Amino acid sequence: MSNTRRYIPFLIIGSGIAGSTAALTLADAGCEVLLINAGDSLSDGNSALAQGGIIYEAKKPASIDAQAQSIRHDAKSLENDILVAGHHYNYYKAVQWVANKGPEYIEKILIDRLHIPFDTNPDGSYHLTREGGHSVPRILHTADYTGKAIMDGLASAVLSHPRITCLHNISAIDLLTTQHHATNSQYRYEVGNRCIGAYVLHQKTGEPETIFADWTILATGGVGRIFLHSTNSEHCVGTGIAMAWRAGVELSNLEFMQFHPTALYDERKSCRPLITESMRGEGAKLFNANGQPFMQRYDSRGDLAPRDIVAQAMMEEMLRSGSPYLFLDATHIKQDLPTRFPTVFEECRQIGIDIRTDKIPVVPCAHYFCGGILTDLHGCTSLRGLCAIGECACTGLHGANRLASTSLLEGLSFGASCGEYLAQQSKTCEELPKQLRDCIPDWQHEGDEHADDPALVAQDWANIRNTMWNYVGITRTQARLRRAFEDMRVLVRHIHDFYKRTHISQRLIHLFHGSQTAYAITQAAMRNTQSIGCHHRT
Repeated sequence: MSNTRRYIPFLIIGSGIAGSTAALTLADAGCEVLLINAGDSLSDGNSALAQGGIIYEAKKPASIDAQAQSIRHDAKSLENDILVAGHHYNYYKAVQWVANKGPEYIEKILIDRLHIPFDTNPDGSYHLTREGGHSVPRILHTADYTGKAIMDGLASAVLSHPRITCLHNISAIDLLTTQHHATNSQYRYEVGNRCIGAYVLHQKTGEPETIFADWTILATGGVGRIFLHSTNSEHCVGTGIAMAWRAGVELSNLEFMQFHPTALYDERKSCRPLITESMRGEGAKLFNANGQPFMQRYDSRGDLAPRDIVAQAMMEEMLRSGSPYLFLDATHIKQDLPTRFPTVFEECRQIGIDIRTDKIPVVPCAHYFCGGILTDLHGCTSLRGLCAIGECACTGLHGANRLASTSLLEGLSFGASCGEYLAQQSKTCEELPKQLRDCIPDWQHEGDEHADDPALVAQDWANIRNTMWNYVGITRTQARLRRAFEDMRVLVRHIHDFYKRTHISQRLIHLFHGSQTAYAITQAAMRNTQSIGCHHRT
């Protein structure tokens, strides 16, 4: 098996809004960047799937042609809503920072730099909608495909930038650290433990590559696909979490997995299409299998309660009735639904549902990971040379539950902050010594069996996803978590042995990372005996 080697000052693994924003920020500052992702394009992750929008707190909507007008935002109101949704489990400094800096990055990057076509009112002001957990309308959007609109703009800028090299269909295998990989023991004493790049696999050729970098940025997205029902893209199996875990990087809040209340119920699809929360913001109502509205019985905010409360209420109603799904009724919304929600309209139309006249069958799904790799406000982790941004990072912003439409804002803000910080660091940071690079061996795999049989891999995935959904899902008990821990402990050991003796492949890497991430989440859920937010214990 051949192995190539290369050096780049900045390696970014993951190309969603966080990774692409960091790449663009670094490149604009004159830095050379290598951006790699597991999909066929920069938009193959979760960012492009985001429907609702991005928070843009403003006292007065800004005119799109008011170049000199400063945007006055009510940061305190946004801070309070984030803290209430997060059950005050949040890191207060992160909440304050995002509430104040977020609008600035939206203006600087999305509006002025990329010219994202956000929806406007007839008078030219931005159309702001409302979602669950928000006290006022503050969601900036492009119909119901905001993530796609943002990623289209980012991808165009990134792909055309002369200082950014993009490589697709690349799977990250493992982080390179001096502690684990340097064959010259002197570097362990002189350098200490430091991340110096990553081993990766070219999916189409099956060849590994050793990539050295002064700084490595993980932007690998979420973990939703380790659960049976998820809205996430196929690559969201916790790659960054697993690699950081193995490298001894500090992790936090792994027990907080947010389940989106409304995903389209379609038995034929493994990835559940999202039904944006903006529909409830515009007046759509949830009904149980008996045709009765029920949310007011669970929370005074009714259908606009935060996601954790709505998802738990929905599960309660489903268990009570035995129905595999509930209904969302948007038929009474006065807006033109195909225009306001074109993505939802088309997804439903494909299965024979007209949202103008029919109720939508919905079910809660694993959606957003509120925990991850612990970072500061610049994305720096406990391991020198390693940063993490976006959904794989834990900044403390979300606490025990994420407020709707903070995901794109978090990815944009921390991607830009990380890029700005590292661009400054690069001015005084020396290049990785060639002697250090020379003492890092190429990827060596112990196994030579070409046995990543799709049937074997599929069965292991079925075990992982069913275990996580049934025992570490929306409602958890001590008995369920204990069973999950015991089952996952055996499964992780089995998959580790399978991984060691089998020829490396993208399919096997995903399974390896997914099993370790599931095991880490299960352990975190067992340790936290408090029932709070997304971590709902009974």
